[in-house]
Amino acid sequence: MRYIFLIGLALVTAGLLLLAFRWRGGALPRLGLVVLAIAILLGGAWRLMPQAMPRHDDGADVRALYQEPRVLPQGPQRIYHLGHSLVGRDMPAMLAQLAGHDYALQLGWGAALSEHFKGPEAVNGFDQENATPHYRDAHQALASGEYDAFVMTEMVSLRDAILYKDSLAAVGKWSAEAVAGNPDIDLFLYESWHNLKDQPDWLQRIPGDLDGLWSQLLWSAARGVGRPVWLIPAGQVMARLVTEAESSGGIAELKRREDLFSDDIHVNDLGVYLVALTHYAVIYGKSPVGLPYQLKLADGSDARAPSAELARRMQETVWQVVTSQPLTGL
Repeated sequence: MRYIFLIGLALVTAGLLLLAFRWRGGALPRLGLVVLAIAILLGGAWRLMPQAMPRHDDGADVRALYQEPRVLPQGPQRIYHLGHSLVGRDMPAMLAQLAGHDYALQLGWGAALSEHFKGPEAVNGFDQENATPHYRDAHQALASGEYDAFVMTEMVSLRDAILYKDSLAAVGKWSAEAVAGNPDIDLFLYESWHNLKDQPDWLQRIPGDLDGLWSQLLWSAARGVGRPVWLIPAGQVMARLVTEAESSGGIAELKRREDLFSDDIHVNDLGVYLVALTHYAVIYGKSPVGLPYQLKLADGSDARAPSAELARRMQETVWQVVTSQPLTGL
């Protein structure tokens, strides 16, 4: 299907060139119009055709690893976060306030895990995103063996990351590097979400993306290290909460999906809090019900806090989702 796009682009170029030349008799300009019409038809076909999907991996050879009970941490962990703006600076900061732990991170603008692996020069927005005391070079941090948990996430669109950014290999490389630095480290994959305006519908698409895309990364990473890489199902939690809010007239101030977002992809303070709760529940294996909800952002300013009613329902929803999802180990 990418070839259709390239052929269409070539035809557009050819048509414009032909129209640019004023040949005697006018045959070539008319030919240019025909070429442009064909290119437009190909463009329409490109839009209508289903997009390529990665080959589905059912993980049959590694699913047994997820049947073993997790050994849960008994106290605050040192956490390393690797990803992009859907991790951001504020979510790890909120998580640290909830759990009382120390952390470090490496971020980028829409960065793929394979780009992080290559180094700062391959990561867009590296200097801007990592202008924080909590930045630490990912390779150096994992090699140090100083971290108890490693949380990574992949760029979105995840389909494109798998097809064109070598994600399946990258999750395995990062997992292996983390285990080499600390054989006892816990490995996690943070499931995020796609743009609100993407099709199919945002809410309808989330469950299928877990089975068809995020699970592919889990199987590849687990296969590479011979142990589970646990899922932090933030996308599933968000979908459950939004479904309840939109079907019931709202949960306190949460009426619709957009109330968790600052734009079409990035979450606002309410969304950041929900994602931090999900990380807490999975990493520590503890219910987040009753945790504080008036927290600070990474810069020390007060975050917009949910109401007590919404905070309680967020906490309950997180625990319901993570304890019903086998890939969390809970």
